[in-house]
Amino acid sequence: MFTSLGLLVLAGLLGPLLGAGKRLRVPVLVGELIGGIILGRTGLHLIDAGAQPFPVFASLGFAMLMLESGIEIDIGMLRGTAVRAGLTFLATLLVAVPAGLAIGAWLGSPHAAFFIVLLVGSSAAVALPTIREEGLTGPAVALVVAWIALADAVTAVLMPLTLTSAGKIAVALLGDGLIVLAAALLIALGGRLFATGPAQEAKRLSKQRHWALRLRLSVLMLLTLSAIAEHTGGSLLVAGFAAGIVLRRFRQPHRLALELTGLATGFFVPAFFVLLGATLDLKGLISSPSAIALAVAMAAGATLAHTLAAIVTGGRQPLASGLLASAQLGLPAAAAALGLATGALGPPIAAALVAGGLLTLIPAIAGAILLSGAAGATLPERA
Repeated sequence: MFTSLGLLVLAGLLGPLLGAGKRLRVPVLVGELIGGIILGRTGLHLIDAGAQPFPVFASLGFAMLMLESGIEIDIGMLRGTAVRAGLTFLATLLVAVPAGLAIGAWLGSPHAAFFIVLLVGSSAAVALPTIREEGLTGPAVALVVAWIALADAVTAVLMPLTLTSAGKIAVALLGDGLIVLAAALLIALGGRLFATGPAQEAKRLSKQRHWALRLRLSVLMLLTLSAIAEHTGGSLLVAGFAAGIVLRRFRQPHRLALELTGLATGFFVPAFFVLLGATLDLKGLISSPSAIALAVAMAAGATLAHTLAAIVTGGRQPLASGLLASAQLGLPAAAAALGLATGALGPPIAAALVAGGLLTLIPAIAGAILLSGAAGATLPERA
């Protein structure tokens, strides 16, 4: 077991290694996927993603990935740009509907809504760190951030439902509703509870004696919401996302942010991407012209939908904004993992979705460069 765990961590180190470049920045999660591909089903077969305890690690990593996405979303920032972001999202949906229906009909898939949701989605986990690292600011960036936040939140709820059978959709919606209700109660009651004298004393003792109580409570909240999803038919994706939004509302201190980063980014999230990469069948993708075409179609469709939406709704730097907002990877990765787990997607199709998500990083980087140039900022030299 420890040999396999060591290989898992070793494969995950390829992410920071590739992401450390100054001339060409590769998102860390791309390197983690590549590490899993090399050691997994496509490559050396040294990691079996189905062997225990890997499925548990993958599920926790997925939940923490969505938690990190939720933490990136500040509900308050939507107030000033909510209307424009909503209109842009609706415009994206209008373009994505015919494209998704066409892809579903071409594949003969009963899940056309699934492809529509993927096309309209964005990735806060990819785009927002890029915005932060490059120091992008201004009205155009504020709109993009709100747009991505809205797209991430909506698609987080809808995507699992598109792979759910019609008879179970009502149950899944009930489960998701219970998760949202529990998160709302935590926000409403948590602030009052943490302001009490005993809570403040526990906070002081935790800091003084290194108990990490905030981290423990954060993990407990994530596991509680995930347990609701497990027992009600709700989505783990929604549970993780809701937990992140709760933490964001409490404005977690720098110390807790570092602890969560150490736990999530240091092990569980890389484990998810490595294990996903180990599960993917790239040989099947390469040998399937239809799967390759799907990857290209999904990337092109997502880029077209977001770019056209930004241009139609106006605003500053619409082309750059649309390109940046088209960044995807977390949602396609989640869709691939969920589709493989439920049997709704075959291995080549799952691999195609992830490949399509990777391809969207190219226009997203171009959008960041254009926005930075418009703002007069200086980006690191790229190859």
